[in-house]
Amino acid sequence: MSTLVDRSIEALGETGVLADALPGFVPREAQQRLSAAIAEAILDTGTLLAEAGTGTGKTYAYLVPALLSGRKTIISTGTRALQDQLYHRDLPRVRDALGIGLKSALLKGRANYLCRYRMEQAKGEPKFASKEQASQFQRIVAWSGRTRFGDLAELEDMPEDSPVYPLVTSTNENCLGNECPFWGECFVVQARQRAQAADVVVVNHHLLLADLALKQEGFGEILPGAQTFVVDEAHQLPELAAQFFGEGLGARLLVELARDVLGECRETPGARAALQAPAQQLEHVARYLRAAMDNLPIRGTRNRALSEPTVESAFDALSDALLNLIEALGPWRESGPGLDAAHARAVEAEARLSRWREAWNRDEAPDEELDERIPDPGSDNVYWYELTPRGFRLQRTPLDVSGPLRRHREQSRAAWIFTSATLAVGGEFNHIAKRLGLWAPETRLEPGPFEWPRQALLYMPKRMPEPSAFGFTDAVLEAVLPVLRASQGRAFLLFASHRALREAAALLRERGDIPWPLFVQGEAPRGQLLQQFRDSGHGVLLGTASFREGVDVAGDALSVVVIDKLPFAAPDDPVFEARLDTVRRSGGNPFRDEQLPQAVIALKQGAGRLIRTIDDRGVLVLCDPRLHGKSYGRVFLDSLPPMPRTREIGDVEAFFDAAPGDAEADAAQASR
Repeated sequence: MSTLVDRSIEALGETGVLADALPGFVPREAQQRLSAAIAEAILDTGTLLAEAGTGTGKTYAYLVPALLSGRKTIISTGTRALQDQLYHRDLPRVRDALGIGLKSALLKGRANYLCRYRMEQAKGEPKFASKEQASQFQRIVAWSGRTRFGDLAELEDMPEDSPVYPLVTSTNENCLGNECPFWGECFVVQARQRAQAADVVVVNHHLLLADLALKQEGFGEILPGAQTFVVDEAHQLPELAAQFFGEGLGARLLVELARDVLGECRETPGARAALQAPAQQLEHVARYLRAAMDNLPIRGTRNRALSEPTVESAFDALSDALLNLIEALGPWRESGPGLDAAHARAVEAEARLSRWREAWNRDEAPDEELDERIPDPGSDNVYWYELTPRGFRLQRTPLDVSGPLRRHREQSRAAWIFTSATLAVGGEFNHIAKRLGLWAPETRLEPGPFEWPRQALLYMPKRMPEPSAFGFTDAVLEAVLPVLRASQGRAFLLFASHRALREAAALLRERGDIPWPLFVQGEAPRGQLLQQFRDSGHGVLLGTASFREGVDVAGDALSVVVIDKLPFAAPDDPVFEARLDTVRRSGGNPFRDEQLPQAVIALKQGAGRLIRTIDDRGVLVLCDPRLHGKSYGRVFLDSLPPMPRTREIGDVEAFFDAAPGDAEADAAQASR
């Protein structure tokens, strides 16, 4: 009897069932090797860390052994978009090709499902902020009568950031649980029940980590137990885990609490007279605190915020407002589940605020410890804040999540497969393995099938100023414009900051001689920008870090990717600064052990946008002179795919002049 390894290789082979059932399927040796390694990990209930270059076909590589094993499997993806693609397209294709009748389920976080109770409450809202919001709400109400699953992704053309969504979805804080009058028809409950009964459950990292955090706090679990976990886009997991194993409190949560209290009063005679003033006071004080923080940096440590007397006074007012609301809600808790839940939410918000404010005693701390970058010397957490144009968020973030990740993995007694196109740094997995809490895991590094010497070219312009120099963005555009003329647009320009993005957009528009349509991040929803870029055929899209990953533009529409600076983490990130200090205190080298590996992985993500299929051709433009001027530049270059490198614009022009498949030109290009 053949093993799972043999069956997986056979299914993905030249005469296998996938080649027979899927039009256009191309057998790849790298895919078969990866699938075999995954099959071995499943059989051994082991742990595998695997990088598979773009085009390897890693999705099929893990789906085949997972389905053939017959074991209960949870697959976690990086984004909801990838989750939908996996569940609705890839999984059915592989399952049908293999002829396996396993049950599957799609499970998302509760913010993706309609909450009937909150929708009914929102019907009593006196007004919406605009006619557009009122129209969006009516669309949701009409859809609610015909949807089977309540998944808001079914609503096409609705903006992802519509302010109506919080009005019709629940959170862990405001969900009434089994006391909800709509409990029997709750879409979240139904989705979880389907997941419990399924053999394969597709989730995203947010839900997977929310489940781990709940288990850690002893509140039970959302996800069903499984024998195999596959974590795709695993490079994202450590940063997301830090969010979920932490704790936050924001202006939006406080304002929603105040408004929900007033909404619940409609059903309870006499409640409004008692609760209106403290609820309105809470909303007022939340806005007052935001105004008091206006002179602070956009993000910083708790100590930085509390060092301002006006800010500390505003925090006192917020604490008093929460305590007043808790006291006012007390006598009304028995009047209904909504006010009882509001009381619990107010108690939790006040507790989170108190925990965030409980700073160590600065007067008793040694002078050498009074460093604003170090929020709590000796602590495993960093306490920090972040400001938005109209709100704020107070956050506690653990500096090291490897412990809880490792404990959950060991307690699960399951096979764990972590995979991504960008995990290794210089061919080594040490950095990501440490952050995931993996000790001596099995590893696999499979390059993609692309012919990089023929399909791509790396161009590093000469005489670029230092990235910190005045006029650097001007220099980037001057270096890039000849490339855009050679490629006739068809480019992503990715900037390290929003300020540089805005400056570049303004400079290009001021020229007046740009023949390509410009698409600028922030001027339209992300999905709309990408579609317009694809449809234009020769557009230039200007974006920041969010366009470095999760963006797939195959074919001629994208032939150039420009990255202005090496993507080192922002210097004003208090969590990253605290993590660097922890490395320093433990005797490590912050730059070598943390900053450099993170930046290399981020650069690989950006470079990965360029070549998506075996027919793509393109030029990667890196404008940062540190690639040649600093010794660490070699680490970046050695981590990129093996494409030819040049510093001559003539080589770029020759690359685009050469017709694809021109053997003589390709050979000359490959020899450079």
